[in-house]
Amino acid sequence: MTISNDQDLPSLKWEFHRFDSLDTRKLFALMKLRVDVFVVEQTCAYPELDGSDTAVQTVHLLGFAGNELAAYARAMPDGIHSSSHVSSRPEHSPEGASPLLPAIPIGRVVIASNFRGKGLARTLMQQMMSHLQDHYPDRDQCLAAQESVQKFYATLGFSAISDVYVEDGIPHIDMLRHL
Repeated sequence: MTISNDQDLPSLKWEFHRFDSLDTRKLFALMKLRVDVFVVEQTCAYPELDGSDTAVQTVHLLGFAGNELAAYARAMPDGIHSSSHVSSRPEHSPEGASPLLPAIPIGRVVIASNFRGKGLARTLMQQMMSHLQDHYPDRDQCLAAQESVQKFYATLGFSAISDVYVEDGIPHIDMLRHL
């Protein structure tokens, strides 16, 4: 699915994909962006490529400015998440939420360095949250946020559900968006 961006931001084309619908150029672009930011820029030596990418229900959202990947995020409706901390487990669901419908983890939220400071992270998250709400209306959403962007995620309706913990040398906090 492709969505045009009409806001006062760089003109982006938004695409939702399952792993099997990604062509090799798009797959390379998203892997390169993630490695450039999470492994190289943030100096985190960890296995960036994991089984969550290829899971049948995983949703990959890519935002392209021309042929350049400017923004990316993934969501895992089947509950797979590479972090041992992120809370897609039922015990972290708000009171009254069904334990059979754990929160959907959103992760690998990233903006290319030359596109930062333009509001793309908000647009990226709004696209992903809207997609998830349309396809999984009874499911909350969760993420393991870097502590430095906790306030940003709070403006999108996410609330802290854990204490701060360090993962790969970076302080993180689990957050939940109750629908």
